Amino acid sequence: MNRTSPRTRTASPMHSPDAGRQKSRRSRSDRPFRRKTDERVWDRPRRCDTGRSTLSRPWPGRDNRRSVAYQETPPALVVRSRVMSSVRRPLAALLSACAVAAAGLLPAPPAVAETWPTRPIRIVVPFGPGSTPDLIARVVAEGLQQRLGQTVTVENKPGAGGNLGTDAVAKAAPDGTTFGVSIAGPLAINALLQPKMPYRWDRDFAFVTTLATQPCALAVSNSLGVSTVAGLLETLRAEPGKYNYASIGNGSLSHLAMEAIARASGTKIVHIAYASSPQAATAIIRGDAQMGCLPAIAATSQAEAGNLKVIAVSTPERYGLIPGAPTLKESGIPVEAEAWNGLIAPAGTPQAAIDRMGATVREILAEPGVKEKLATQVMEPIPSTPEAFRTRVEAEVARWAPVIEAAGISAN
Repeated sequence: MNRTSPRTRTASPMHSPDAGRQKSRRSRSDRPFRRKTDERVWDRPRRCDTGRSTLSRPWPGRDNRRSVAYQETPPALVVRSRVMSSVRRPLAALLSACAVAAAGLLPAPPAVAETWPTRPIRIVVPFGPGSTPDLIARVVAEGLQQRLGQTVTVENKPGAGGNLGTDAVAKAAPDGTTFGVSIAGPLAINALLQPKMPYRWDRDFAFVTTLATQPCALAVSNSLGVSTVAGLLETLRAEPGKYNYASIGNGSLSHLAMEAIARASGTKIVHIAYASSPQAATAIIRGDAQMGCLPAIAATSQAEAGNLKVIAVSTPERYGLIPGAPTLKESGIPVEAEAWNGLIAPAGTPQAAIDRMGATVREILAEPGVKEKLATQVMEPIPSTPEAFRTRVEAEVARWAPVIEAAGISAN
């Protein structure tokens, strides 16, 4: 039997391992390019190093129909995309450079000092209507309104020894529309008397300028029978603790000034606090208290009427509006106590607004008519720079801290 050689089986193209791949390639090449419009960014096919989409390969045991929807980008579109990108980058850089150059040609925005104020201004006074700070605030407000062309209102916020209104300034928006008139009490002294303050003088305010000052006048009752500081000290030392002095409130400047006098002269005097300067002056006139270091306006008017005597002033030099009264220093008592007022603003107020406000107020204080108005209250203008104003407050703290500690004075 003839043994036939085994049949040599030729692999059919249909059974070739690459048949499916070739078929897939043919089917793609025969079909027009289309892109799935609703595909998401994270569903787009990831490209391999070979340049083919991984989803275009047939996976064993998996329906490969999905791969038809994810087609590779035709070479023509790829080239076009690269060309457009290469054009866009230098064009964007050119446009940015043009924008910067154009910005340099535009006029600079106006400075704050030139445009301020653009809104009405309010001046907060931490004491009631008719008080000395209120009077000064209204004189300044009138001049500001004429010069700045904006409405300027005075807002009284009395309470807590001046802390309430001063705190309102500290908490106001620093936008150049809120200012305040304050005195040594709320700015310097109260912090030495109260452990908890709603604000800090060295942090929460911008200092603009000092405004005006008046001395404390050492007044004595006619019944005491003395006309000089030397005679007063001799009487006090003869009978320590027998006599009383009147002040306009616990921790007030009139209180601290008398304690400083007692301390410097080595005498002892009993303190009686009253609610206001007129009440304290009335107590001295009646003899309920024999002396007091009161604001000059309260003492001089009564002295002119002959109801009491002013025997000294507390200024460093003789005060022009009370020419006949010597200073305490001349009489051997190294005590200074001035009732000054100053203009403040919230911390963070634009410096340009501070500078223009300060310059305008200093012009107002230099007017003869303003000086005359202040003189009726026994006050003199003391305009200053912001730095000098801050230095004054620092000096007040240093002056009164040892007096308060030695006398054991507190706000209660």
